[in-house]
Amino acid sequence: MEKRDIIHDGVSIKIFGTDEPDKVLVHFTDDITAYYKIKKAVIKDKGLYCNNISCMIFRHLIRGGVPVHFIQQVSETEQLCRKVDVIPMEVIVRNVIAGSMAQRLGLQEGLVPKATIFDLCYKSEELGDPIINDYHAIALGLASREELDEIYAVTKKVNDILVPVFKSAGITLVDFKIEFGRLPDGSLVVADDITPDSARFWDTETGTRLDKDRFRHDNGKVGLAYKTVYERLKQVTDL
Repeated sequence: MEKRDIIHDGVSIKIFGTDEPDKVLVHFTDDITAYYKIKKAVIKDKGLYCNNISCMIFRHLIRGGVPVHFIQQVSETEQLCRKVDVIPMEVIVRNVIAGSMAQRLGLQEGLVPKATIFDLCYKSEELGDPIINDYHAIALGLASREELDEIYAVTKKVNDILVPVFKSAGITLVDFKIEFGRLPDGSLVVADDITPDSARFWDTETGTRLDKDRFRHDNGKVGLAYKTVYERLKQVTDL
């Protein structure tokens, strides 16, 4: 597999083309940012932890029958994936109230809703990635009604698979986001990584934050938090 030109130059993830046009290499970096890239730092081995966490999660999802873009791990910081047409929309899964939702609705962090909450977010840096609803998604041409139904069903399946996995690792899966992409035949696949960069992980017993919030709020020990998630997940993953 030959790595070629970069096709997505992100902060925490960079995507490269390969000599096989239907496959890409996803590289995880040690860079971290917050507040729309105003706050920046480099966390040693963050890319290694995030790539390994992502690969373990994808293996759990594949075993559970979830369609994903992931093919295989190729190094400590890279994975091989199918090239997809990414839908510019995030599905945010909230098992516990935290972060922006708590602030937006005046709710207390840590509150467990009666039912898991799904939010849609339009991926647009210019607009500040606004929250949207199903009607907006259809009007914007992001997805059809049928595709939204499938996206919600797959997202629920992802959550149903991962909540008990993390629980067995002593971690509460507070919230996470995923994106979807279309393969050339139009079928939908999960095309996003679930890592401490994009999800909230709390220690089940102590409530200690084990994710990017430690960086956002200057809590320190960011690398140790990521390493903790990696090591605990590795202990309960036999894939």
